[in-house]
Amino acid sequence: MKLRPEQLAAHLNKALAPVYFVTGDEPLLVAESCDAIRARARAVGCSERLVFNVESGFDWQDLLEARDNLSLFAEQRLIELRLPSGKPGDAGSKVLMDYVSRLPPGDVLLVISGKLDKDSQRTKWFGALDQAGVVIQIWPVESGALPGWITARMRAKGLQPSAEAAALLAERVEGNLLACAQEIEKLALLHGSGPLEVDDVAAAVADSARYSVYDLADRALAGDAAACVRVLHGLRGEGEEPVLILWALSREIRGLAQMRAALAQGQPVDRVFADFKIWDKRQPLVRAALKRHPLAACQALLGQAGNLDRVIKGAAAGDAWDELLQLTLALAGVEVIKRGGAQAAG
Repeated sequence: MKLRPEQLAAHLNKALAPVYFVTGDEPLLVAESCDAIRARARAVGCSERLVFNVESGFDWQDLLEARDNLSLFAEQRLIELRLPSGKPGDAGSKVLMDYVSRLPPGDVLLVISGKLDKDSQRTKWFGALDQAGVVIQIWPVESGALPGWITARMRAKGLQPSAEAAALLAERVEGNLLACAQEIEKLALLHGSGPLEVDDVAAAVADSARYSVYDLADRALAGDAAACVRVLHGLRGEGEEPVLILWALSREIRGLAQMRAALAQGQPVDRVFADFKIWDKRQPLVRAALKRHPLAACQALLGQAGNLDRVIKGAAAGDAWDELLQLTLALAGVEVIKRGGAQAAG
């Protein structure tokens, strides 16, 4: 039987299957599903837990011996098999089919694997696990669905986020669900239950350091050159990696280029902002940047960012921090000219 992750809690409240197979490449959702199964197994009396890690040299017969040897200390056991590759091989396939053909009464088998390809899902061993128990296939949360996922998770913590607050957090975590979950926990601790606005998220999600890469990107969009220099200097002093700063700036530049292209096709600016999920309080920053940079300028900034990436990787000559300053000021609308190795803004 196949279940979606969001169906697991309701299922566990009704019954506990003898076999669970949790597979996917989203660590947070895999971990939470497995934790829920473990908790339910303990609640029904599985007081002993055996863990097998399938790695080089693993003897699959150990799994069958565990099945056949009754525990001296527990009537019921949780037997956990970790299969990172999702490919048990011939020996493992035979053992898994053997195991489920004669399930030990009261025990629960939890198999955890990475993402399975389509060929693996058509194998006999996968079919045997599916028939014997529950298969939970976990997929990454798509970017378009992430604000809804965040909203539901926040509400489960008692928070009542605005649509803009959820959208901002979705943008900041870039699909990293583990980081997102940690930020939601922090927001719940800071604000307790009740309404949550975009300013609350902006204040909490920024790094605990004095400066954040998001501050730098916002100041550059706003065209505040003095603040750009100040924030970039602060980031360097706090030990921030140039590659992360470049990521934040490049992300904004790509967005501007895409919005400029949409505007060139005749789309109204309000529609473009809606399509690119630019919330109300951020629209003045983006409007200012779009006014300064036509499409050709955005493409030139992308080229400048590409060269900076090569500098950071050591594939091109130059100083990463000098190049970062030039890119930041260029995004802010300040022309930077090199003169004998020095930089002058004009």
